[in-house]
Amino acid sequence: MVSELRARTLTWAEADPARHPFAMDADAARELTGHVEPLLPGADVGPADRWEWLATVTEFLVGRYGRWACGWNWSVGEGDTDGGIVEAWCCAHDSMTAPDETAPLVVEGLRQWRGWLEDLAQRFTDLAPPDTTLAAVDRRHWERACTRLVTVVADRTHAESGWYGHCTQVLGWFLACHGIDEDRAREIVENAVGGRFGSWIAPDTAVVDEVSTRFAGGVGGSR
Repeated sequence: MVSELRARTLTWAEADPARHPFAMDADAARELTGHVEPLLPGADVGPADRWEWLATVTEFLVGRYGRWACGWNWSVGEGDTDGGIVEAWCCAHDSMTAPDETAPLVVEGLRQWRGWLEDLAQRFTDLAPPDTTLAAVDRRHWERACTRLVTVVADRTHAESGWYGHCTQVLGWFLACHGIDEDRAREIVENAVGGRFGSWIAPDTAVVDEVSTRFAGGVGGSR
């Protein structure tokens, strides 16, 4: 699948709910389900062909709602893409059955992904630095923010396969949300995490503290 359809490559500008209005009540969910169902193959389609149909659904959702919607199937553990938070969908291999059974899973996956983005946006607001220059913010503020974000991502992903990829993305999103250039934010996070997290295991307190300290040091050096 091309990078434009992979949630791993989303920037915060693309994912930020404030920039991309979205509402999904029961009526809207039924309507969307009706649009998705004709895009899906029959239950007898071979596993290798399901990826093509998966891309078709993702392209439709992205065209309708914006690129943020490509995360609808970023499921927990070893799904279509490792290390996400969506629990309604597993993967094209196991979740695609009859169209009338599969379409509601797509819609629920989208709702779960959007809910997560909205949760993150609120957390980013709650963890916002004081109204001063970033370099002047007490490093303990950045340490606390990093610790809380790592903890919540580990929880939502169940720290399963590849969870740390989304964790580093969320830390970068947090910095970008608060005015740090995307490339600089990526550098700060890479230097802070640097292989300290692994699949199938939530980081212990000592590791999180180390990462948070390095994270704060990197932000403190930003201008």
